[in-house]
Amino acid sequence: MKVRLISVGSKMAQWVQQGIAEYEKRMGKELGFSIVEVALQRRSKSRTIDQCRQKEGEALLSRVQRDDFVVALEVNGKTLDTATLARHLDELKLQGRNLSFLIGGPDGLSADCRARANACWSLSGLTFPHPLVRILLTEQLYRASCILKGHPYHRE
Repeated sequence: MKVRLISVGSKMAQWVQQGIAEYEKRMGKELGFSIVEVALQRRSKSRTIDQCRQKEGEALLSRVQRDDFVVALEVNGKTLDTATLARHLDELKLQGRNLSFLIGGPDGLSADCRARANACWSLSGLTFPHPLVRILLTEQLYRASCILKGHPYHRE
């Protein structure tokens, strides 16, 4: 199984890179975790927000494989607990499917991204900056993998 976080934006601050690297290291190779970054479209007077969001969406979707289970991360998505995330990971692993998470730019995901998604999830009802979302999601994937392995990191 491969789990990919496909996100708009690059050149993350060092604290973001360090946070992700810590959980990636802990995860090991079990989830085949990777982050794929696509360029943030430059906002200008000659480009509408919709045009920028559409271009970003095309770039995100070009990194998705045909058989991937795709999760759009959005504020209005379904919230789930870590145990449910672990069950989803286990089910996808048993099905031999890869998992791709899509994180949009400052203006969200395009309609095409939402249409391609098999599910739409939210990490919280709160709004987080996109760099922090990367760390939160990576930690939750690590925590879910610990649940599946029976590792004591996760405590309820």
